[in-house]
Amino acid sequence: MASNTDPPVPVPDYRPVERFWPYVDLPEQPSDEELAALSPELSEALFGTPPLPFSVTLDFPAFEGPEYARAIEMARASAEYREIGTGDRLRHRARFYPHDAVRLRALFELVGRFDATEVLIDDRPVPYARELWLPLIWFLIR
Repeated sequence: MASNTDPPVPVPDYRPVERFWPYVDLPEQPSDEELAALSPELSEALFGTPPLPFSVTLDFPAFEGPEYARAIEMARASAEYREIGTGDRLRHRARFYPHDAVRLRALFELVGRFDATEVLIDDRPVPYARELWLPLIWFLIR
């Protein structure tokens, strides 16, 4: 055997079955529920920017008080509602479109007093979202 040649590799007499996998029933494509649960950043990275209309999202934590149940009810009535995290890290995310400006303002009046409440414009934190963007949305209220 020469010094530069590869050593001989034994070839098996049989070929292993490629079908053996403990999770045979897993679909190759994600379900609609799995796609809806993706974070907006991951969804944009995987599939590009979807053609969505302008939206304002309120992201607020759980809080103590009688208004919490009402805030959750109002958030669930939004165009899109998601719960993120569990326990003390639970956050509620409610998306509103411009034609829902009245419901957006009603929910913001309940949860806007908390510093942990975030206002996202098209799912992104932007400067002056509370001070500039929300008052511009209030102009849409007739």
